[in-house]
Amino acid sequence: MRYIFKFPDIGEGITEGTILEWYVKKGQSVKSGDSLVKMETDKVVADIPSPKNGVLSAIFGNVGETINVDDPLVEIEIAGINGEAAQELAKVEKKDSEPFEVEEKGYGVVGTLEIAKDNAILSSSMEGVENKQEADKIQKKILATPVARAMAKDLGIDINQIKGTGPAKRIMKSDIQRTYNNRYEKPLGLKTETNQENLVEYESLSQIRKTIAKNMIQSKQNAAHMSAFEEVEVSGLINIRNKYKEQFAKEDLSLSYLPFILKAVALSLKNHKSLNSEMDLNNNRMVYKKFINIGMAVDTENGLVVPVIKNTDKLSIKELTNQVRILSTKARERKLTLEDMKDGTFTLTNYGSIGGLFAVPIINYPQAGILGIGRIHKKPIVKNNEIVIGNILPLSLSVDHRIVDGGETTRFINDIKAYLGDPVSMLF
Repeated sequence: MRYIFKFPDIGEGITEGTILEWYVKKGQSVKSGDSLVKMETDKVVADIPSPKNGVLSAIFGNVGETINVDDPLVEIEIAGINGEAAQELAKVEKKDSEPFEVEEKGYGVVGTLEIAKDNAILSSSMEGVENKQEADKIQKKILATPVARAMAKDLGIDINQIKGTGPAKRIMKSDIQRTYNNRYEKPLGLKTETNQENLVEYESLSQIRKTIAKNMIQSKQNAAHMSAFEEVEVSGLINIRNKYKEQFAKEDLSLSYLPFILKAVALSLKNHKSLNSEMDLNNNRMVYKKFINIGMAVDTENGLVVPVIKNTDKLSIKELTNQVRILSTKARERKLTLEDMKDGTFTLTNYGSIGGLFAVPIINYPQAGILGIGRIHKKPIVKNNEIVIGNILPLSLSVDHRIVDGGETTRFINDIKAYLGDPVSMLF
């Protein structure tokens, strides 16, 4: 019998992937667990293993093509199964999902994949029916999964204009995604004059770039952004770093200011639980996190990623320095796993490392806040009624004003300033 293996849902909201490399070819024998293809998603690069033993009778998709979850990947000819045996196997296959382990390779996924089966169909509603008379005609209703309806609404697509490819012409999320891609990647009526072809350059959007765009819009639409700006004099912090950086270097650790800032933010979050929370409107409640996991935005050649340092408040400066090194290296080498990027409760973005002073950071939704770190620079300040040269660190704090009030915002950033102004206090 022939078994069609579809691109599985690997979790964390991933809906599509780009084929980077095929490890197999048509006619090749494979065993369960053998890597079939390397896929790039918006979060990780993962090897997808075969769920069955058999011979590949078809391969779907070329390198560079983007496919959606539930789209066919390969067709496997399973020897020795036919007739009644095939029917029995088909009954076994008609489960909601079939988990199997994923082999991690480099920047990959660790854990269990859930493969949606063809009969995992959700019921439709009467959405899209224009009037009551038509609503009475059951055969006229638009068939679509709830996921497809939600996606169409988010993307501003009229679901009544979509042709479904699912059972009974039901509209699937892949139909919505395909319509969206056709609309924005191949605009109707666009004409390019021949003599202007060299004036522009086209490059397909990467999975990371598409996800950044989606997340930024989601944050701006769903969070009430408010930003506060402060400066802190950090001569004491500079002295401590200069004192210990050679000692750290002996252990192959490069001591920067970031671990101290991470520690200051983590300790401040312990006293301001609203900054370490999120709003759950679906259940009409607030969710206050009793753990502090701070994400740090890392600028890579492929786009911005945000690995998360778990239990930041419990780590020493040396441990934080090591975590910054490990996660930054993994990010730039594209070796982050889903585990490295999940469960963040607050975020830091360090644009000062490339020369910026102030910015208005966009919240990593649904978190309550994000702190932007500017470049330390010299500036005249008043100290003991005298004008002296100070070392100034600019801070930009954006919060979700639905969750955090102005007074709490100010108290939080003042606590951060106090720790950074007196870094020795973070050691006790």
